[in-house]
Amino acid sequence: MAISDVQLPTGVTAREFNSPVLLAEGLALNVAKQLSDAIAARGNAVLVVSGGRSPVAFFQHLAKQELDWSKVVVTLADERWVPVEHADSNAGLLKQYLLKGPAAKAQFLSLYSAAANVEQAAEQADRLLAELPPIDVLVLGMGDDGHTASLFPDSPNLAEALQADGTRRCWPMLAPSVPRQRLTMSRALLASARHKILSISGQSKLTTLNAALASDDVAAMPVRAFLQPTLEIYWCP
Repeated sequence: MAISDVQLPTGVTAREFNSPVLLAEGLALNVAKQLSDAIAARGNAVLVVSGGRSPVAFFQHLAKQELDWSKVVVTLADERWVPVEHADSNAGLLKQYLLKGPAAKAQFLSLYSAAANVEQAAEQADRLLAELPPIDVLVLGMGDDGHTASLFPDSPNLAEALQADGTRRCWPMLAPSVPRQRLTMSRALLASARHKILSISGQSKLTTLNAALASDDVAAMPVRAFLQPTLEIYWCP
């Protein structure tokens, strides 16, 4: 099965690549163009990305793009509540693969703080995100359970975090796997991005996408909240 076999909603587009390397290159070129256009139009640009191992090649290609990185703000759609030095830190991942060379000039906004607990860390991140300019580009991933960012099915706070008109920007979440404590941007903040991209690879992710498109129960598969017009899906086998 290919992405062309999936019945996507009107206004949702898909781009298919032959390999993960070609997907990473194509995604980096597109994101760099969107950021460059935003800088030309408004003087700055905001990029929100997801962590995990899947986007590493994309980060490496994006870091090589010619951009006025000093005018770019980079932050994360979600974060594990662990220090930057921890192997599971998404911020640490960005510093290793994206925020280097010319891209090191970008301003990085970290969701993590060494608060007393994850609830207080989320409140602190919420206050920080109040200063974030409008998001220009959002790049999301998707888990086999239909989660995106750290909006996990069955997590406490999920209903509130998924409110389409919610005013809070960051919520504490529990993932089913270690490290369980997470911080995530809310659906409302993520959905406010001018350009939204979902990057997935492999047959299992197509199966998950098909399942997500078969119903509108957002709580069961939170990625459904973003399968809306103007979303671009990047996929490779």
